[in-house]
Amino acid sequence: MIRLEKRAQPSQFWTFATPFLAVIMTMIVGGIMFAALGSDPFEAIRTIFWDPLFSEQFAAYSRPQLLVKAGPLILIAIGLSLGFKAGIWNIGAEGQYIMGAICGAGMGLAFYPSESFIIFPLMILAGALGGWAWAMIPAILKTRFGTNEILVSLMLVYVAEAWLASVSSGLLKNPEGMGFPGSRNLQQYPASANLEIIQGTGMHYGVLTAFIAVIFAYVLLSRHMLGFQIRLTGEAPRAARFAGVNPTRIVFLCLGLAGALAGMAGMFEVSGPAGQITIDFNSGYGFTAIIVAFLGRLHPIGILFAGLLMALTYIGGELASLMLGIPSAAIQLFQGMLLFFLLATDVFINFRIRLDSGEAA
Repeated sequence: MIRLEKRAQPSQFWTFATPFLAVIMTMIVGGIMFAALGSDPFEAIRTIFWDPLFSEQFAAYSRPQLLVKAGPLILIAIGLSLGFKAGIWNIGAEGQYIMGAICGAGMGLAFYPSESFIIFPLMILAGALGGWAWAMIPAILKTRFGTNEILVSLMLVYVAEAWLASVSSGLLKNPEGMGFPGSRNLQQYPASANLEIIQGTGMHYGVLTAFIAVIFAYVLLSRHMLGFQIRLTGEAPRAARFAGVNPTRIVFLCLGLAGALAGMAGMFEVSGPAGQITIDFNSGYGFTAIIVAFLGRLHPIGILFAGLLMALTYIGGELASLMLGIPSAAIQLFQGMLLFFLLATDVFINFRIRLDSGEAA
């Protein structure tokens, strides 16, 4: 009979190995799912993971898109990881992403058609403040009334989506749009356009900000006292209180940073790849970033690579849907398998498999 035996200490080997094991298991089970849908599983996996980078037919277009898709995922996941490390479960980054986009676009459109150089920096600030303010709602309710930040932040996503629909058809609606919902195209308004920094690479200011956020988070968590307080709060809350760590301050800090980074991600997206505020602007980046954060082990460098991997599944999934006819819902399920198998294999970090005969695995 097989049973689980608790380890004396968490396994460092399995801590680093389980993300790779989760990816392999996702490929295997995903391949079985694709086969059940009538597609060649090997061709499907190759199309998702290989063709966007190395195919002569698609790579020229797909490689720049890798950074375009990875930028917001990394930026949001970095913010979420700080809270997760402190035991603060912000599940509403999607709402903060939406509100950042609305505030950033609103700031840019308020100056239309001015060509002042100050407009884009003001949009970045507005996007960050929009996401920060939306994250402050669960922060205040948690610290003042003891509410659950998971439920509050998640419910606020649906409120943000309602705001998005409202401003798309009202406040930010394009007066020259012939009655269709949606704002002006910010890419066609030079003062507010988030254009590529290096032509043909996909590197825009949002991607650059994501890389800066990775460096900032790494320094904060590994070299700064505040990072130590964040980790201590998550690992040993009672010890943190005895050490003089203010839990209210940590809640506001972690939720505030997560909201600001998600808001900036929304602003960079609406002024760049998306181009405009529309009813269906939100693309699920805020939820997918949760997978990225855990797949990257809540470590900034790990999140960088996990964001690139998840972006690859986005691009490859679109190719698989286009070329092989795989339903988009199946691609989303394939992406969700990553988190499912990661959580499933994480059991080996704290437990080992032991047989009744005494043999350990």
